[in-house]
Amino acid sequence: MNETIKIFVGCDPNNCDLEQMMVLDYSIHKHTQHPIEIVWMQLSHDPQSPWYSNQKQHQGWHTEKWATPFSGFRWAIPEYCNFKGRAIYMDADVLILCDIAELWTHPIQNEAIVIAKGHKNSARLCTCVWDCEKAQKYLPPLVQLQADPDGHKKMMQRLKEKPDLVQPYQDSYNNIDGEGLEIDQIKILHYSDMGTQFTHKYSIPRLEAAGQKHWFDGKIMPHPRQDLTDLFDQYYEEALASGYRPENYMVEPFGVFSKATQINYHGNKVTRPDQQASWIVSTFHKLKEKITGKKSKFSLDN
Repeated sequence: MNETIKIFVGCDPNNCDLEQMMVLDYSIHKHTQHPIEIVWMQLSHDPQSPWYSNQKQHQGWHTEKWATPFSGFRWAIPEYCNFKGRAIYMDADVLILCDIAELWTHPIQNEAIVIAKGHKNSARLCTCVWDCEKAQKYLPPLVQLQADPDGHKKMMQRLKEKPDLVQPYQDSYNNIDGEGLEIDQIKILHYSDMGTQFTHKYSIPRLEAAGQKHWFDGKIMPHPRQDLTDLFDQYYEEALASGYRPENYMVEPFGVFSKATQINYHGNKVTRPDQQASWIVSTFHKLKEKITGKKSKFSLDN
């Protein structure tokens, strides 16, 4: 395989995610010899950019209902690629522990336009692979996506209504905060809980020293798995030793933008099981499904 692997990464436009970007970049290249092209998807004031947003004039992307500064960008990737070839999307809070070519070459079969973590009634698109040509039939034009504050939600709903468009892959390609697996069983670690991310201890002091605040406004707490914390720190130090630097990923800050707050953010069932549905509620729903034969509605991540 000689083709360039295209990776699109959603990240903050005000330099909050520099440490995540550095470690992700390093971890991708550490495990592969294939040519890589990374597109950092960040809000931009440039009208020619596909990530353009002028929130005062209500032009470009409308972000006010997004959970992150980049939630809706994933839907623009196939058009960015001129509806040709493949493209990998991932959030910035990801650590690659395998050759990314494994994911790049994963088969996409039947009607599916994207492969992602999931089963018959759920999917997570936070690390996924697009078939850009097949996706064209189901995605609205970029200008329409940008102009609609509910565009991200509507696209999620479209996939819920037609789940055959999402083909599931091996869970360890988007392992959420460990999920009980040993490190050597994880291919791609997504430290997904925004409150327990390994980079807060690096980014928040850096931002405070510059008089800035992080875009995440929820409660910050330690990650429950020390081994994963240590693993990230190992990759962080390796990246620095290999010549990578957080400042290499800096951009001219975008400034203020609208998005949903995470003040009441509850993480996920892996990092904060006590804040998720109780065991009794979970068991009740499983019994109900077994008795009625009806599955829960198809669900997607944000």
